[in-house]
Amino acid sequence: MGSRRIALVEDDADIAYTIRLNLRKHGWQVDHFVSGLRAIEAIEQKPYDLVILDLNLPDIDGLAVARELRQHDETRKITILMLTARVEERDKLLGFDVGADDYLTKPFSMKELVARVSAHLRRAASFDASEDDTYETEGLRIDRPRFEVTVGGRLVRLTKKEFDLLWYLVKNRGRVVTRDAILARLWDYDADVETRTVDVHIRSLRRKLGDRWIDTIVGVGYRFLERPEEK
Repeated sequence: MGSRRIALVEDDADIAYTIRLNLRKHGWQVDHFVSGLRAIEAIEQKPYDLVILDLNLPDIDGLAVARELRQHDETRKITILMLTARVEERDKLLGFDVGADDYLTKPFSMKELVARVSAHLRRAASFDASEDDTYETEGLRIDRPRFEVTVGGRLVRLTKKEFDLLWYLVKNRGRVVTRDAILARLWDYDADVETRTVDVHIRSLRRKLGDRWIDTIVGVGYRFLERPEEK
C-alpha cells in the first residue's frame, strides 16, 4: 500500500501540512493542491488512488470538483474523501449525491483521518483483487473489468461507490441485503456514516438505471431483482 497516490485539495496551509506529514509517515505519496481547478487538471493527467477534498476552496467548491471528477472515465473511479466544517445532514447528502465516498467533519483527529484513508485504500485493493466478472440480465449488463454498465445498450455512468453498491447487490441477488451489511462492506461502521447514505446511493442508482432492478424491503434493506416479476 506504500505506493498509493493521494491528492490533497486543501487551502488551509496548516491543516494541509499536518495531513501531508501524517500520511507520508505511512508511506503514501501525497500531492497538495490549493486550487480546485488546478487539482482537477492534475488528477486528470495522472492517476491517483484517493482524493482528500476540502469543501471550501478559493476558486471553486469541493462539490464542483467532485462533480467534475465523476464526469470523466479516467477519474470517476477515484475514491473521494471530503473534508468540511459543515455539519448539516443535507450538506453531507449533497456531497454523496455528487459522488463523494466519505465525509469527515472538521475538526477531526489525524488518527481518524489516517484510519479512514487506510480503510478506503484497503477496500479499493480488495475490490481490485477480487474476481473479474460480467453480469447480464434482461437489458442490464455490468462489465466489472471495464467498469461499465449498460441498460438496453445505453451506457450509464456510475460513480465508483454506485458501481460497487450495484455489484454488491448483484452478487447477493435473490437475497435481501440490510443497510448495515452494505455499510459494513462499502463503508466503515466507525466512519459515522448514517444509513441514509445508503438510501441516497440507492436513489441515485434507480434514477440512472430505472426502478425495476432494486426492490426496497421496508425497515430491512434492499434486494436486486433479476426479473421485475420477482416483486
